[in-house]
Amino acid sequence: MKLSIVSPVYGASALLEELVTRIHKALIEITDDYEIILVNDNSPDNSLQIIRELAKNDNKLIGINLSRNFGQQNAINAGFDYATGDFVVTLDCDLQDEPERIIDLYKVATEYGKDIVFASRVDRQDDLLKKLGSKVFNYLMSYLTETRQDSSVANFILYRKCAVDAMLKLGDYHKYYPMMNRWIGFDTATVPIPHAQRKDNIKSSYSLKKRLRLALSTIIAFSDKPLRLLLKFGFLLVIFTFLVALYLVFHYFAHDKKVSGWLSVFLSIWFLFGIVIIVLGVLGLYLGKIFENTKNRPNYIVKEVLKLKNDS
Repeated sequence: MKLSIVSPVYGASALLEELVTRIHKALIEITDDYEIILVNDNSPDNSLQIIRELAKNDNKLIGINLSRNFGQQNAINAGFDYATGDFVVTLDCDLQDEPERIIDLYKVATEYGKDIVFASRVDRQDDLLKKLGSKVFNYLMSYLTETRQDSSVANFILYRKCAVDAMLKLGDYHKYYPMMNRWIGFDTATVPIPHAQRKDNIKSSYSLKKRLRLALSTIIAFSDKPLRLLLKFGFLLVIFTFLVALYLVFHYFAHDKKVSGWLSVFLSIWFLFGIVIIVLGVLGLYLGKIFENTKNRPNYIVKEVLKLKNDS
């Protein structure tokens, strides 16, 4: 069985040599047939130079240099496209996902016949704000996309090649693998894995702003629930306005009380506003589907592939 390790690289140049060394030591216990794919997502530090130097002396290492920053999920997508292993493992480059734990995921996949094995972070080594933000993010994603998202699971995942191939067949321009690996419906398992401290003490580049942008893009790309909620809101608004109008008419005839002119105008405006929301919601459902099916841009562009010249 050949293993492919895919790691998107951004802002962790000080850890790359240790990352590669520890991956080598971990995988040699499983097989000598493996490859390490480091995808440089236009990292602002000297990560590209380090990957270039590592690739000159390591026939197991493949460096993929993207033309610009396409985001972590698209960097993973690039790694998947170049991976040739029977199993593909994704993990972050900051060593909080310890390479030595790959064997734990591999054992579960082979012994129990699982297609996807998730690493669940035990005793997560992140600050309180980041952990809270992650829980809120995953709760919103679960609710608005109607899928089960686990805040303890990140990018440390082992896939059989069949699962990777299934995800690559999905034509979505916006990639979000925590959603896609649930959607394809393959057999999964979750393994508790200790979460390590980041050694270089550099703050994660995933800021709250980036997380919110990712959440919004993913929700729009994977779900029409926001539009359906908007549609429901429009109907509720119309029903509420209609009931209030009935009450005022009843009050007028039962108690002979006049309704002030501004109130009737106010109700009319809100009634029409509800109708407009319903119409926009219906149109939005159709436009959203059309928009999803007309995207035809590549998810990433490879500028350079780095590996030994004599490596076939």
